[in-house]
Parts: sequence; C-alpha cells; structure tokens
Amino acid sequence: MKVACIIRSSVFDVRGGDTTQFVKTTEALNRMGIKCDMFRAGEDIDYENYDLLHLYNIIRPADHLKHIKQSGKPYVVSTIYLDYSNFDQYGRGMPYSLVFRLLGKSNAEYVKNLLRYAKGQDKMVSMEYLLGHRRAMREIIKGAAVLLPNSHSEYRRLAEYTGMEHEYIFVPNGIDTGFFQSVQKEVKREKKVICVAQIYGRKNQYRLIQACKKLKVPLDVIGKSPPNHQKYFEMCQTLCDDKIRLAGYIPREDLLKAYATASVHALPSWFETTGLSSLEAGVMGCNLVVGTGGDTHEYFDGFASFCDAGDQDSIEKAVEEALSRPHTDELRDKILSEYTWEKAAERTKEAYERALNHA
Repeated sequence: MKVACIIRSSVFDVRGGDTTQFVKTTEALNRMGIKCDMFRAGEDIDYENYDLLHLYNIIRPADHLKHIKQSGKPYVVSTIYLDYSNFDQYGRGMPYSLVFRLLGKSNAEYVKNLLRYAKGQDKMVSMEYLLGHRRAMREIIKGAAVLLPNSHSEYRRLAEYTGMEHEYIFVPNGIDTGFFQSVQKEVKREKKVICVAQIYGRKNQYRLIQACKKLKVPLDVIGKSPPNHQKYFEMCQTLCDDKIRLAGYIPREDLLKAYATASVHALPSWFETTGLSSLEAGVMGCNLVVGTGGDTHEYFDGFASFCDAGDQDSIEKAVEEALSRPHTDELRDKILSEYTWEKAAERTKEAYERALNHA
C-alpha cells in the first residue's frame, strides 16, 4: 500500500500541532510497513505512484480540492477541525472581535485564508476555493472514503457545522513513547507552572501570566510567537519579572526536563482539539490545567483542572487547584495505553483498508 499524505504548504515554516500529527503519524505508519510519503499541498504529485491520498486539515480546503479532482484516487481526511470563532469574536479585543462577529464563522475563516495567500504566507492551491469556505469543506467531505477526527466530539462539531453526516474512525492524538519513556517518572518537582505552546491569543498566555503573578507562583512559557502575533508576544513580555519567564524555543532534552520538574502544565486555550503539549506533560506526571473550549473534556475529564479561557478568576482557580493536587500515575497510564502515535497509526491503517475496499 502506498499513500500520499498532503498538508498545508506552510507546515514546516509555521509549525503547529498539525505538523506533529502529520509527521508522527506518517512515521508510525512507515514503521508498520505502509509506504507513506509526505507532501505539502503546493507540490506536484505523481498520483499514479499511490493507491490513495491522506489529506490533513479540513479548515484549509483550498489545499485539497485540486488533488481530489486531478488524482481520481480514493482519499481519507484527518479533519483537525479547529473552531476559532469563540476566540475570534470574544478573545481578540476590539476592534478585531467586532469585525469577526460581523463576518461570522465561515466568512472569518475565508477572509483569514485569503489574507494568508495575499501575504505569501501560504499557497492558493485550488482556485475553486474562491466559491466559498463551507462549500469547499462540504465538497471534500462528500467524496471522502472515511473521516479521521481526533475525537468523537470533533466529528460532531464538524457534522453540525457542515450539515453532513459521514463515516468516520476516531484517531487519537498521541505522544512519542520512545522519547517520553526515556526518563524515570519519579522526579523532584518544583512548585512551578509551565506552558508549552506557540505564544499567541488563542493559547491565552497573557491571562495565564496574570494568574501566576497573582498567585505568586513561577511560570515558564516555552514556545515562540507565530507570524502576525508579535504584538501579543510583546504584551506578554511586559508582564515578565523574576518569576515569569518567556523561555522561547528550547531543545527537546531541555523540554523533557521542564516537564519532569514542573508541578503543573497549564494550557488555558480558547480552543484545542486535544492539546498535544497537555498529553506530553500528562505522561510526564504534571498536573494539568486546560481550557474548556474544543474537545479537551474527551481526553482529560477526571484528570485535569478545567477553566474558562475568557474568565480570569476561572484560570486562577484552576491553577491553584492543580498546584494543590497530589501527583498520580493514572493519567500517565491512560495516555500510554490509549494516546500514542502507534495507536493513531493502527486506526489510520484501518481507515486506509476501508477506503481501498470501498473504492
């Protein structure tokens, strides 16, 4: 079996959770003996060399319409259906929030994609996208053999938004078991909070910094700011002091140490399909703070302190609660059992076989 795996053109220039999911799933499938090649959407692909296509990111439909039409191959879709609307309309501040409220969800994503193309931050692969954002998403779903959401709740959100039910297989997000089992889980932890994520408004580090300052607890924010979000980074910088640090990018071994020695990992985002850093921190024994937006409940119910991204008091209470909770191995064991890239590859292989059997 040979598969062409296709994702946004900027996947390695502007890295995100989809970059990790794309690379790690592909690597795990190759280890299983399935020949998977990685392509950015703007690249030319010799479709005749492949049995099927695996598309990533349903909210970037312009990346895929051309490949679907030109290849004539069956395809599956890792949907990664992020819904930015709550953040866009309530988390950005004026005047942007007002503009996004007036635009509405579909028009907002349409305009954001067009701006990326205009700025040269991404490539317009399929001109058909200009006919409309939701229309393009529906077109992709209609022809897909199987959808591969990261949770059942992600699928339900997508079905509600598009008005389309479709066959799907839940494919979990995961952690790199080889790397995260390379250290002993019994470590000395500091009363300290870390946040591993890109630094921008959806991840909500500014409010997290305010919460940690009020609680007088040290915080390391680990990550860089993506393009177009430098002002938010600078806002966060203004709050730094001897206990609050923006650490930037750190090498992988240092990241492992940061997870292993912190009491709490906090990601009070406006929206996450999962939050890969929450999985990584959880398997390393950190207590977790996560936002309620998105699909976090499906992964972390009973194992994390939840907070409302728009409520400062809620974030403070969640951090305080996580700092006071004892550390256990329950979440670590659950992650190692259910949320690994090997598990993701097994489910993805099932989808490939189903797609080819129905072709």
